[in-house]
Amino acid sequence: MKTDLVRISGQKEEASKEKEMCGIESLNRQGSLDYNREDGRATLTLTLTLYNVRKIELSKAAQVFEMFEAQIHHFETRRAKKPKNSAVDLDIFVQCEVHSADVSTFISSLKRVAEDVRTSREDKVPWFPRKIQDLDKCHDLITKYDPSLDHRHPVSIISSLHYRGDPLPRIEYTAQETATWREVYRKLSSLYPTHACTQYLDAFQQLEKYCGYQENNIPQLQEVSRFLKERTGFQLRPAAGLLSARDFLASLAFRVFQSTQYIRHFSSPMHSPEPDCCHELLGHVPMLADKEFAQFSQDIGLASLGSSEAEIEKLATLYWFTVEFGLCKQNGSIKAYGAGLLSSYGELMYALSNKPEYKPFDPEATAVHPYQDQAFQPLYFIAESLEDAKAKLQNYAMKIKKPFSLHYNPFTSSIEVMNTPQKVKKTLCQMKEELKNLCLALENLS
Repeated sequence: MKTDLVRISGQKEEASKEKEMCGIESLNRQGSLDYNREDGRATLTLTLTLYNVRKIELSKAAQVFEMFEAQIHHFETRRAKKPKNSAVDLDIFVQCEVHSADVSTFISSLKRVAEDVRTSREDKVPWFPRKIQDLDKCHDLITKYDPSLDHRHPVSIISSLHYRGDPLPRIEYTAQETATWREVYRKLSSLYPTHACTQYLDAFQQLEKYCGYQENNIPQLQEVSRFLKERTGFQLRPAAGLLSARDFLASLAFRVFQSTQYIRHFSSPMHSPEPDCCHELLGHVPMLADKEFAQFSQDIGLASLGSSEAEIEKLATLYWFTVEFGLCKQNGSIKAYGAGLLSSYGELMYALSNKPEYKPFDPEATAVHPYQDQAFQPLYFIAESLEDAKAKLQNYAMKIKKPFSLHYNPFTSSIEVMNTPQKVKKTLCQMKEELKNLCLALENLS
């Protein structure tokens, strides 16, 4: 069953930053590779302090930054703590990105205009996509039958060879494949009214009405993707290979879901060892059409960007126990919202029986709980509601240690790194404008 950075360094702690500004201690951490440049060359994010720069040398320093195509994120000057040439000597604090191959020459050039140049190369953080087109680079394929790899992880997912802008391929399914779909569709849809959450049922009804969801027709990704885009902004991307957890989760940050198009073997219609279109279309798609759950899914993706391998492991496990095998309370009953349950007749029956163990959904505990991918889950986590699960996940994500904060811009489908006061202020101004419109709307309603 499928379970389906660039680092721009953040500011140091204030006390440490003051030391950098005043030249009290040298900075000696290691640098981070950045593949976000348009030309594809790796860059390093550097924190530099230039000591005792004469005012008349400022233009020469600027020429060095220009010559090496440095992208400056922060530039600050202060009167030198220990002036050597005159009372107006300056110490300059800079955060910038430079091509990694040019770093040594770049620093040597700066030393010609400053008495001393000390560097803080920031800690490494894994690359992550910042624009939706960067998902074309998220194809870290895992060889399925490599015995050296642990393929039991819940999010050894299906990858895509589809590139943004390509039309979603239309598949002509055979009569035998349609017959397999028919059997799965009939059995599962008979359970949904009593076992699925209301959000799923509402979306499933809409999919039957607008996307050709019926027992004699396997829906096409193009129609389904258009449906999702109109309702929650999610879109589908055809998949063709095992993808790392990091790359799959990153796609969720942009409201993109990796989806297979093939169908399980006709000899075993009620079970598939891999994700197939029954799992995607019957399990995932209806829930992605719900606004609350769509935000929950994107939040997991955003939390993964730039996270350590240990945090990715935890987030993948959270994904497993929620997006794949999650249960929630509704009207005094327990209902399923996880795709692994909603696309598996046997486990859906089992999950809502008196056989498994239940625990309240708590991200801290859920993220480290052992999972089972060879049989039914012995334990399921129950959310008080999808809204409550989303709030708890967001609180959990805020505790993941990163040297930066991120903001998703829905207008440009891009990730903005909030690493300067100016960027934070700009985003805040945009939010204030939206609040004004909401306040005006409330006044009109009153």
